Amino acid sequence: MDASILGNLTMVYGVKFILAIAIFFVGKWAAKLASNLLVRMMEKGKVDQTLISFTKNVTYALMMAFVVIAALGQLGVETTSLAAVVAAAGLAIGLALQGSLSNLAAGVMIVLFRPFKVGDFIGAAGTDGTVEDLNIFTTTLKTADNRSIIIPNSNITEGNIVNFSARDTRRVDMVFGIGYDDDLKAAKKLLEKIVKADKRVLKDPAPLVAVSELADSSVNFVVRPWVNSADYWSFKFDLTEKVKLEFDKAGISIPFPRQDIHIHSNDKN
Repeated sequence: MDASILGNLTMVYGVKFILAIAIFFVGKWAAKLASNLLVRMMEKGKVDQTLISFTKNVTYALMMAFVVIAALGQLGVETTSLAAVVAAAGLAIGLALQGSLSNLAAGVMIVLFRPFKVGDFIGAAGTDGTVEDLNIFTTTLKTADNRSIIIPNSNITEGNIVNFSARDTRRVDMVFGIGYDDDLKAAKKLLEKIVKADKRVLKDPAPLVAVSELADSSVNFVVRPWVNSADYWSFKFDLTEKVKLEFDKAGISIPFPRQDIHIHSNDKN
């Protein structure tokens, strides 16, 4: 081969190789700069750290894929077919990981909209518990009996989410029944006294004690005091016990359902 031709080829491909190297390193720098800029923006928006880390990695990986394709194109490699292969591989991976991607999307929604956070007591996907861990794919709840339940995020976002810790105060809704022969006014005054005597009951909103129903075997009172969320369960248990003890002292009955059975004899003899 003529030395001049060889020299020209070396120069041409040498320049292409240098340009490809330049595209790679400049693109790598730009990808890192863009991902870091995105991280700073998300941190200013107080986005969850898990989502920030995930977004940074995905952004950097996607930009580097374009950089590599651009560098290979500069070297003369046919990138159209390469891009098609990458797209087909991405589609196949997406179909294979359809469930995981659904959980991923749900996790992103949870992190962005924050219906709950770690430490909240919630009801979701048919389970109640305290949120122990929240990541992109799953949420871990700790139940009252100290079990850890790992729930896919898509199961949480597909249904209702009840956040019991979202407010500082909660209303305790309870129903107490007395017999029809008992003194209704005396029972109401006793219930009001029991509720107001407990220091955990908030004065505002004021607690409610009212007759709610004339049931089949009892006259029912609704008792609705407000307490701090942290006192909810302890107050509810204590109030139930206190009402039973005070009703017993006052001679007020708590009736239970009864049925009258009539037997008809059809004795032809």
